[in-house]
Amino acid sequence: MLFTILALLSSTVSALTEREYQSEFSSFVKKFEKRYSHDAFFERYNTFKSNLDIINQHNSQPSKSYTLGINEFADMSLEEFHSKMTGYKNRDMTYLRARNGPIKPLKGTPPSSWDWREHNAVTGVKNQGQCGSCWSFSTTGSTEGAHAIATQNLVSLSEQQLMDCSSSFGNNGCNGGLMDDAFQYIIKNGICSEASYPYTAAQGTCRACTTVATLSSYTDIATGDEASMLPAVGLSGPVSIAIEADSMAFQFYSGGVFNDPSCGTNLDHGVLIVGYGTDSGTDYWIVKNSWGASWGESGYIRMIRNQNECGLSNAASYPVV
Repeated sequence: MLFTILALLSSTVSALTEREYQSEFSSFVKKFEKRYSHDAFFERYNTFKSNLDIINQHNSQPSKSYTLGINEFADMSLEEFHSKMTGYKNRDMTYLRARNGPIKPLKGTPPSSWDWREHNAVTGVKNQGQCGSCWSFSTTGSTEGAHAIATQNLVSLSEQQLMDCSSSFGNNGCNGGLMDDAFQYIIKNGICSEASYPYTAAQGTCRACTTVATLSSYTDIATGDEASMLPAVGLSGPVSIAIEADSMAFQFYSGGVFNDPSCGTNLDHGVLIVGYGTDSGTDYWIVKNSWGASWGESGYIRMIRNQNECGLSNAASYPVV
C-alpha cells in the first residue's frame, strides 16, 4: 500500500533530493531532540522521508481546507503512531446512557461563537506521551472546565490519579479507557491536582492525595446529536468527545479547518471541545488535544461543524459539579 502511495506522489509532486531529505531530517532531529540507536537510525530516516512526501503532496493541493506539517511524530509509521498516541476504549454507548439516566435539557440560548480559553476555564495543552491515556486527559479537561466555571478557580487536575486508581471502574491505564468511566470514579472519589499527583505516562500504584475537585453527575449527549453539542459547550462548559484519529491527516495536522471525507467513525481517541466559531463561512469546533503544543495549532485542531466529522458527536459527554 505504501509503495502505491509513493508511486502516486512521485507522479504529482517532485521528490526531494537526498541532500534535501537529509537536511530536513537533520533539522527535525535537532528540533525535537531525537536520539536513535545505530540500528534504528536508518529505519527512522526512511519513515521520515515517506511521511515528508505525503505531507508535501497534501499541501500541494489548494482544495484542502487544512495543512499538514512536520512535527515530533514525523519519524513514526501510522501504525506505531496509532498504537501509542490514542487509547479511547470504544464501548456500546446505549448501555452507558442507560446507566446514566435521561439527558437534562439546558436552559438558555448559546452565543453564536464561544471559546472557554478566554474565560479561564481551560488549562494549558498537555502531552500524554507514548501512552494510550487520551481518555484521562479528556476527562480532566472537561472536569477542569466545570470546576473552574462553578468556583472561579482553574486548577490542573491529575490524569495520573485516573490512570492508577480507576481500573475498577473499567479503565486500563496506557491500554485505554473511557471518559464516562472516569467521571464515575471522580463522582465517588473526587480528584486531586496535577501538582500533587503528577503524570508519568505509565500506570502505577494508586496512592492517597488531597481532593481538590468533585463532580455530582455527568451528562451524555445523544449519539450523533451534534446540534445538542452547541448549547452544551456554549452554556455548560468544555465537552469530552471521542473521534477517529487513525490517519496521517491527524498525525501531521498543522492548521486550518479539518474537513476530511475519508475520516470515519471508528472512535479511538478522546479529546475536548472547548469552543466553536466560524471561519470564512465555515463553522468549526475548537478541539483541545493531548499531544503537546508542537502539534496542530499550538496543541489544538479546528474541526468542521455540523457533519459529525470523525464521529465527534457519537460519544460526547460533560461533567456537572
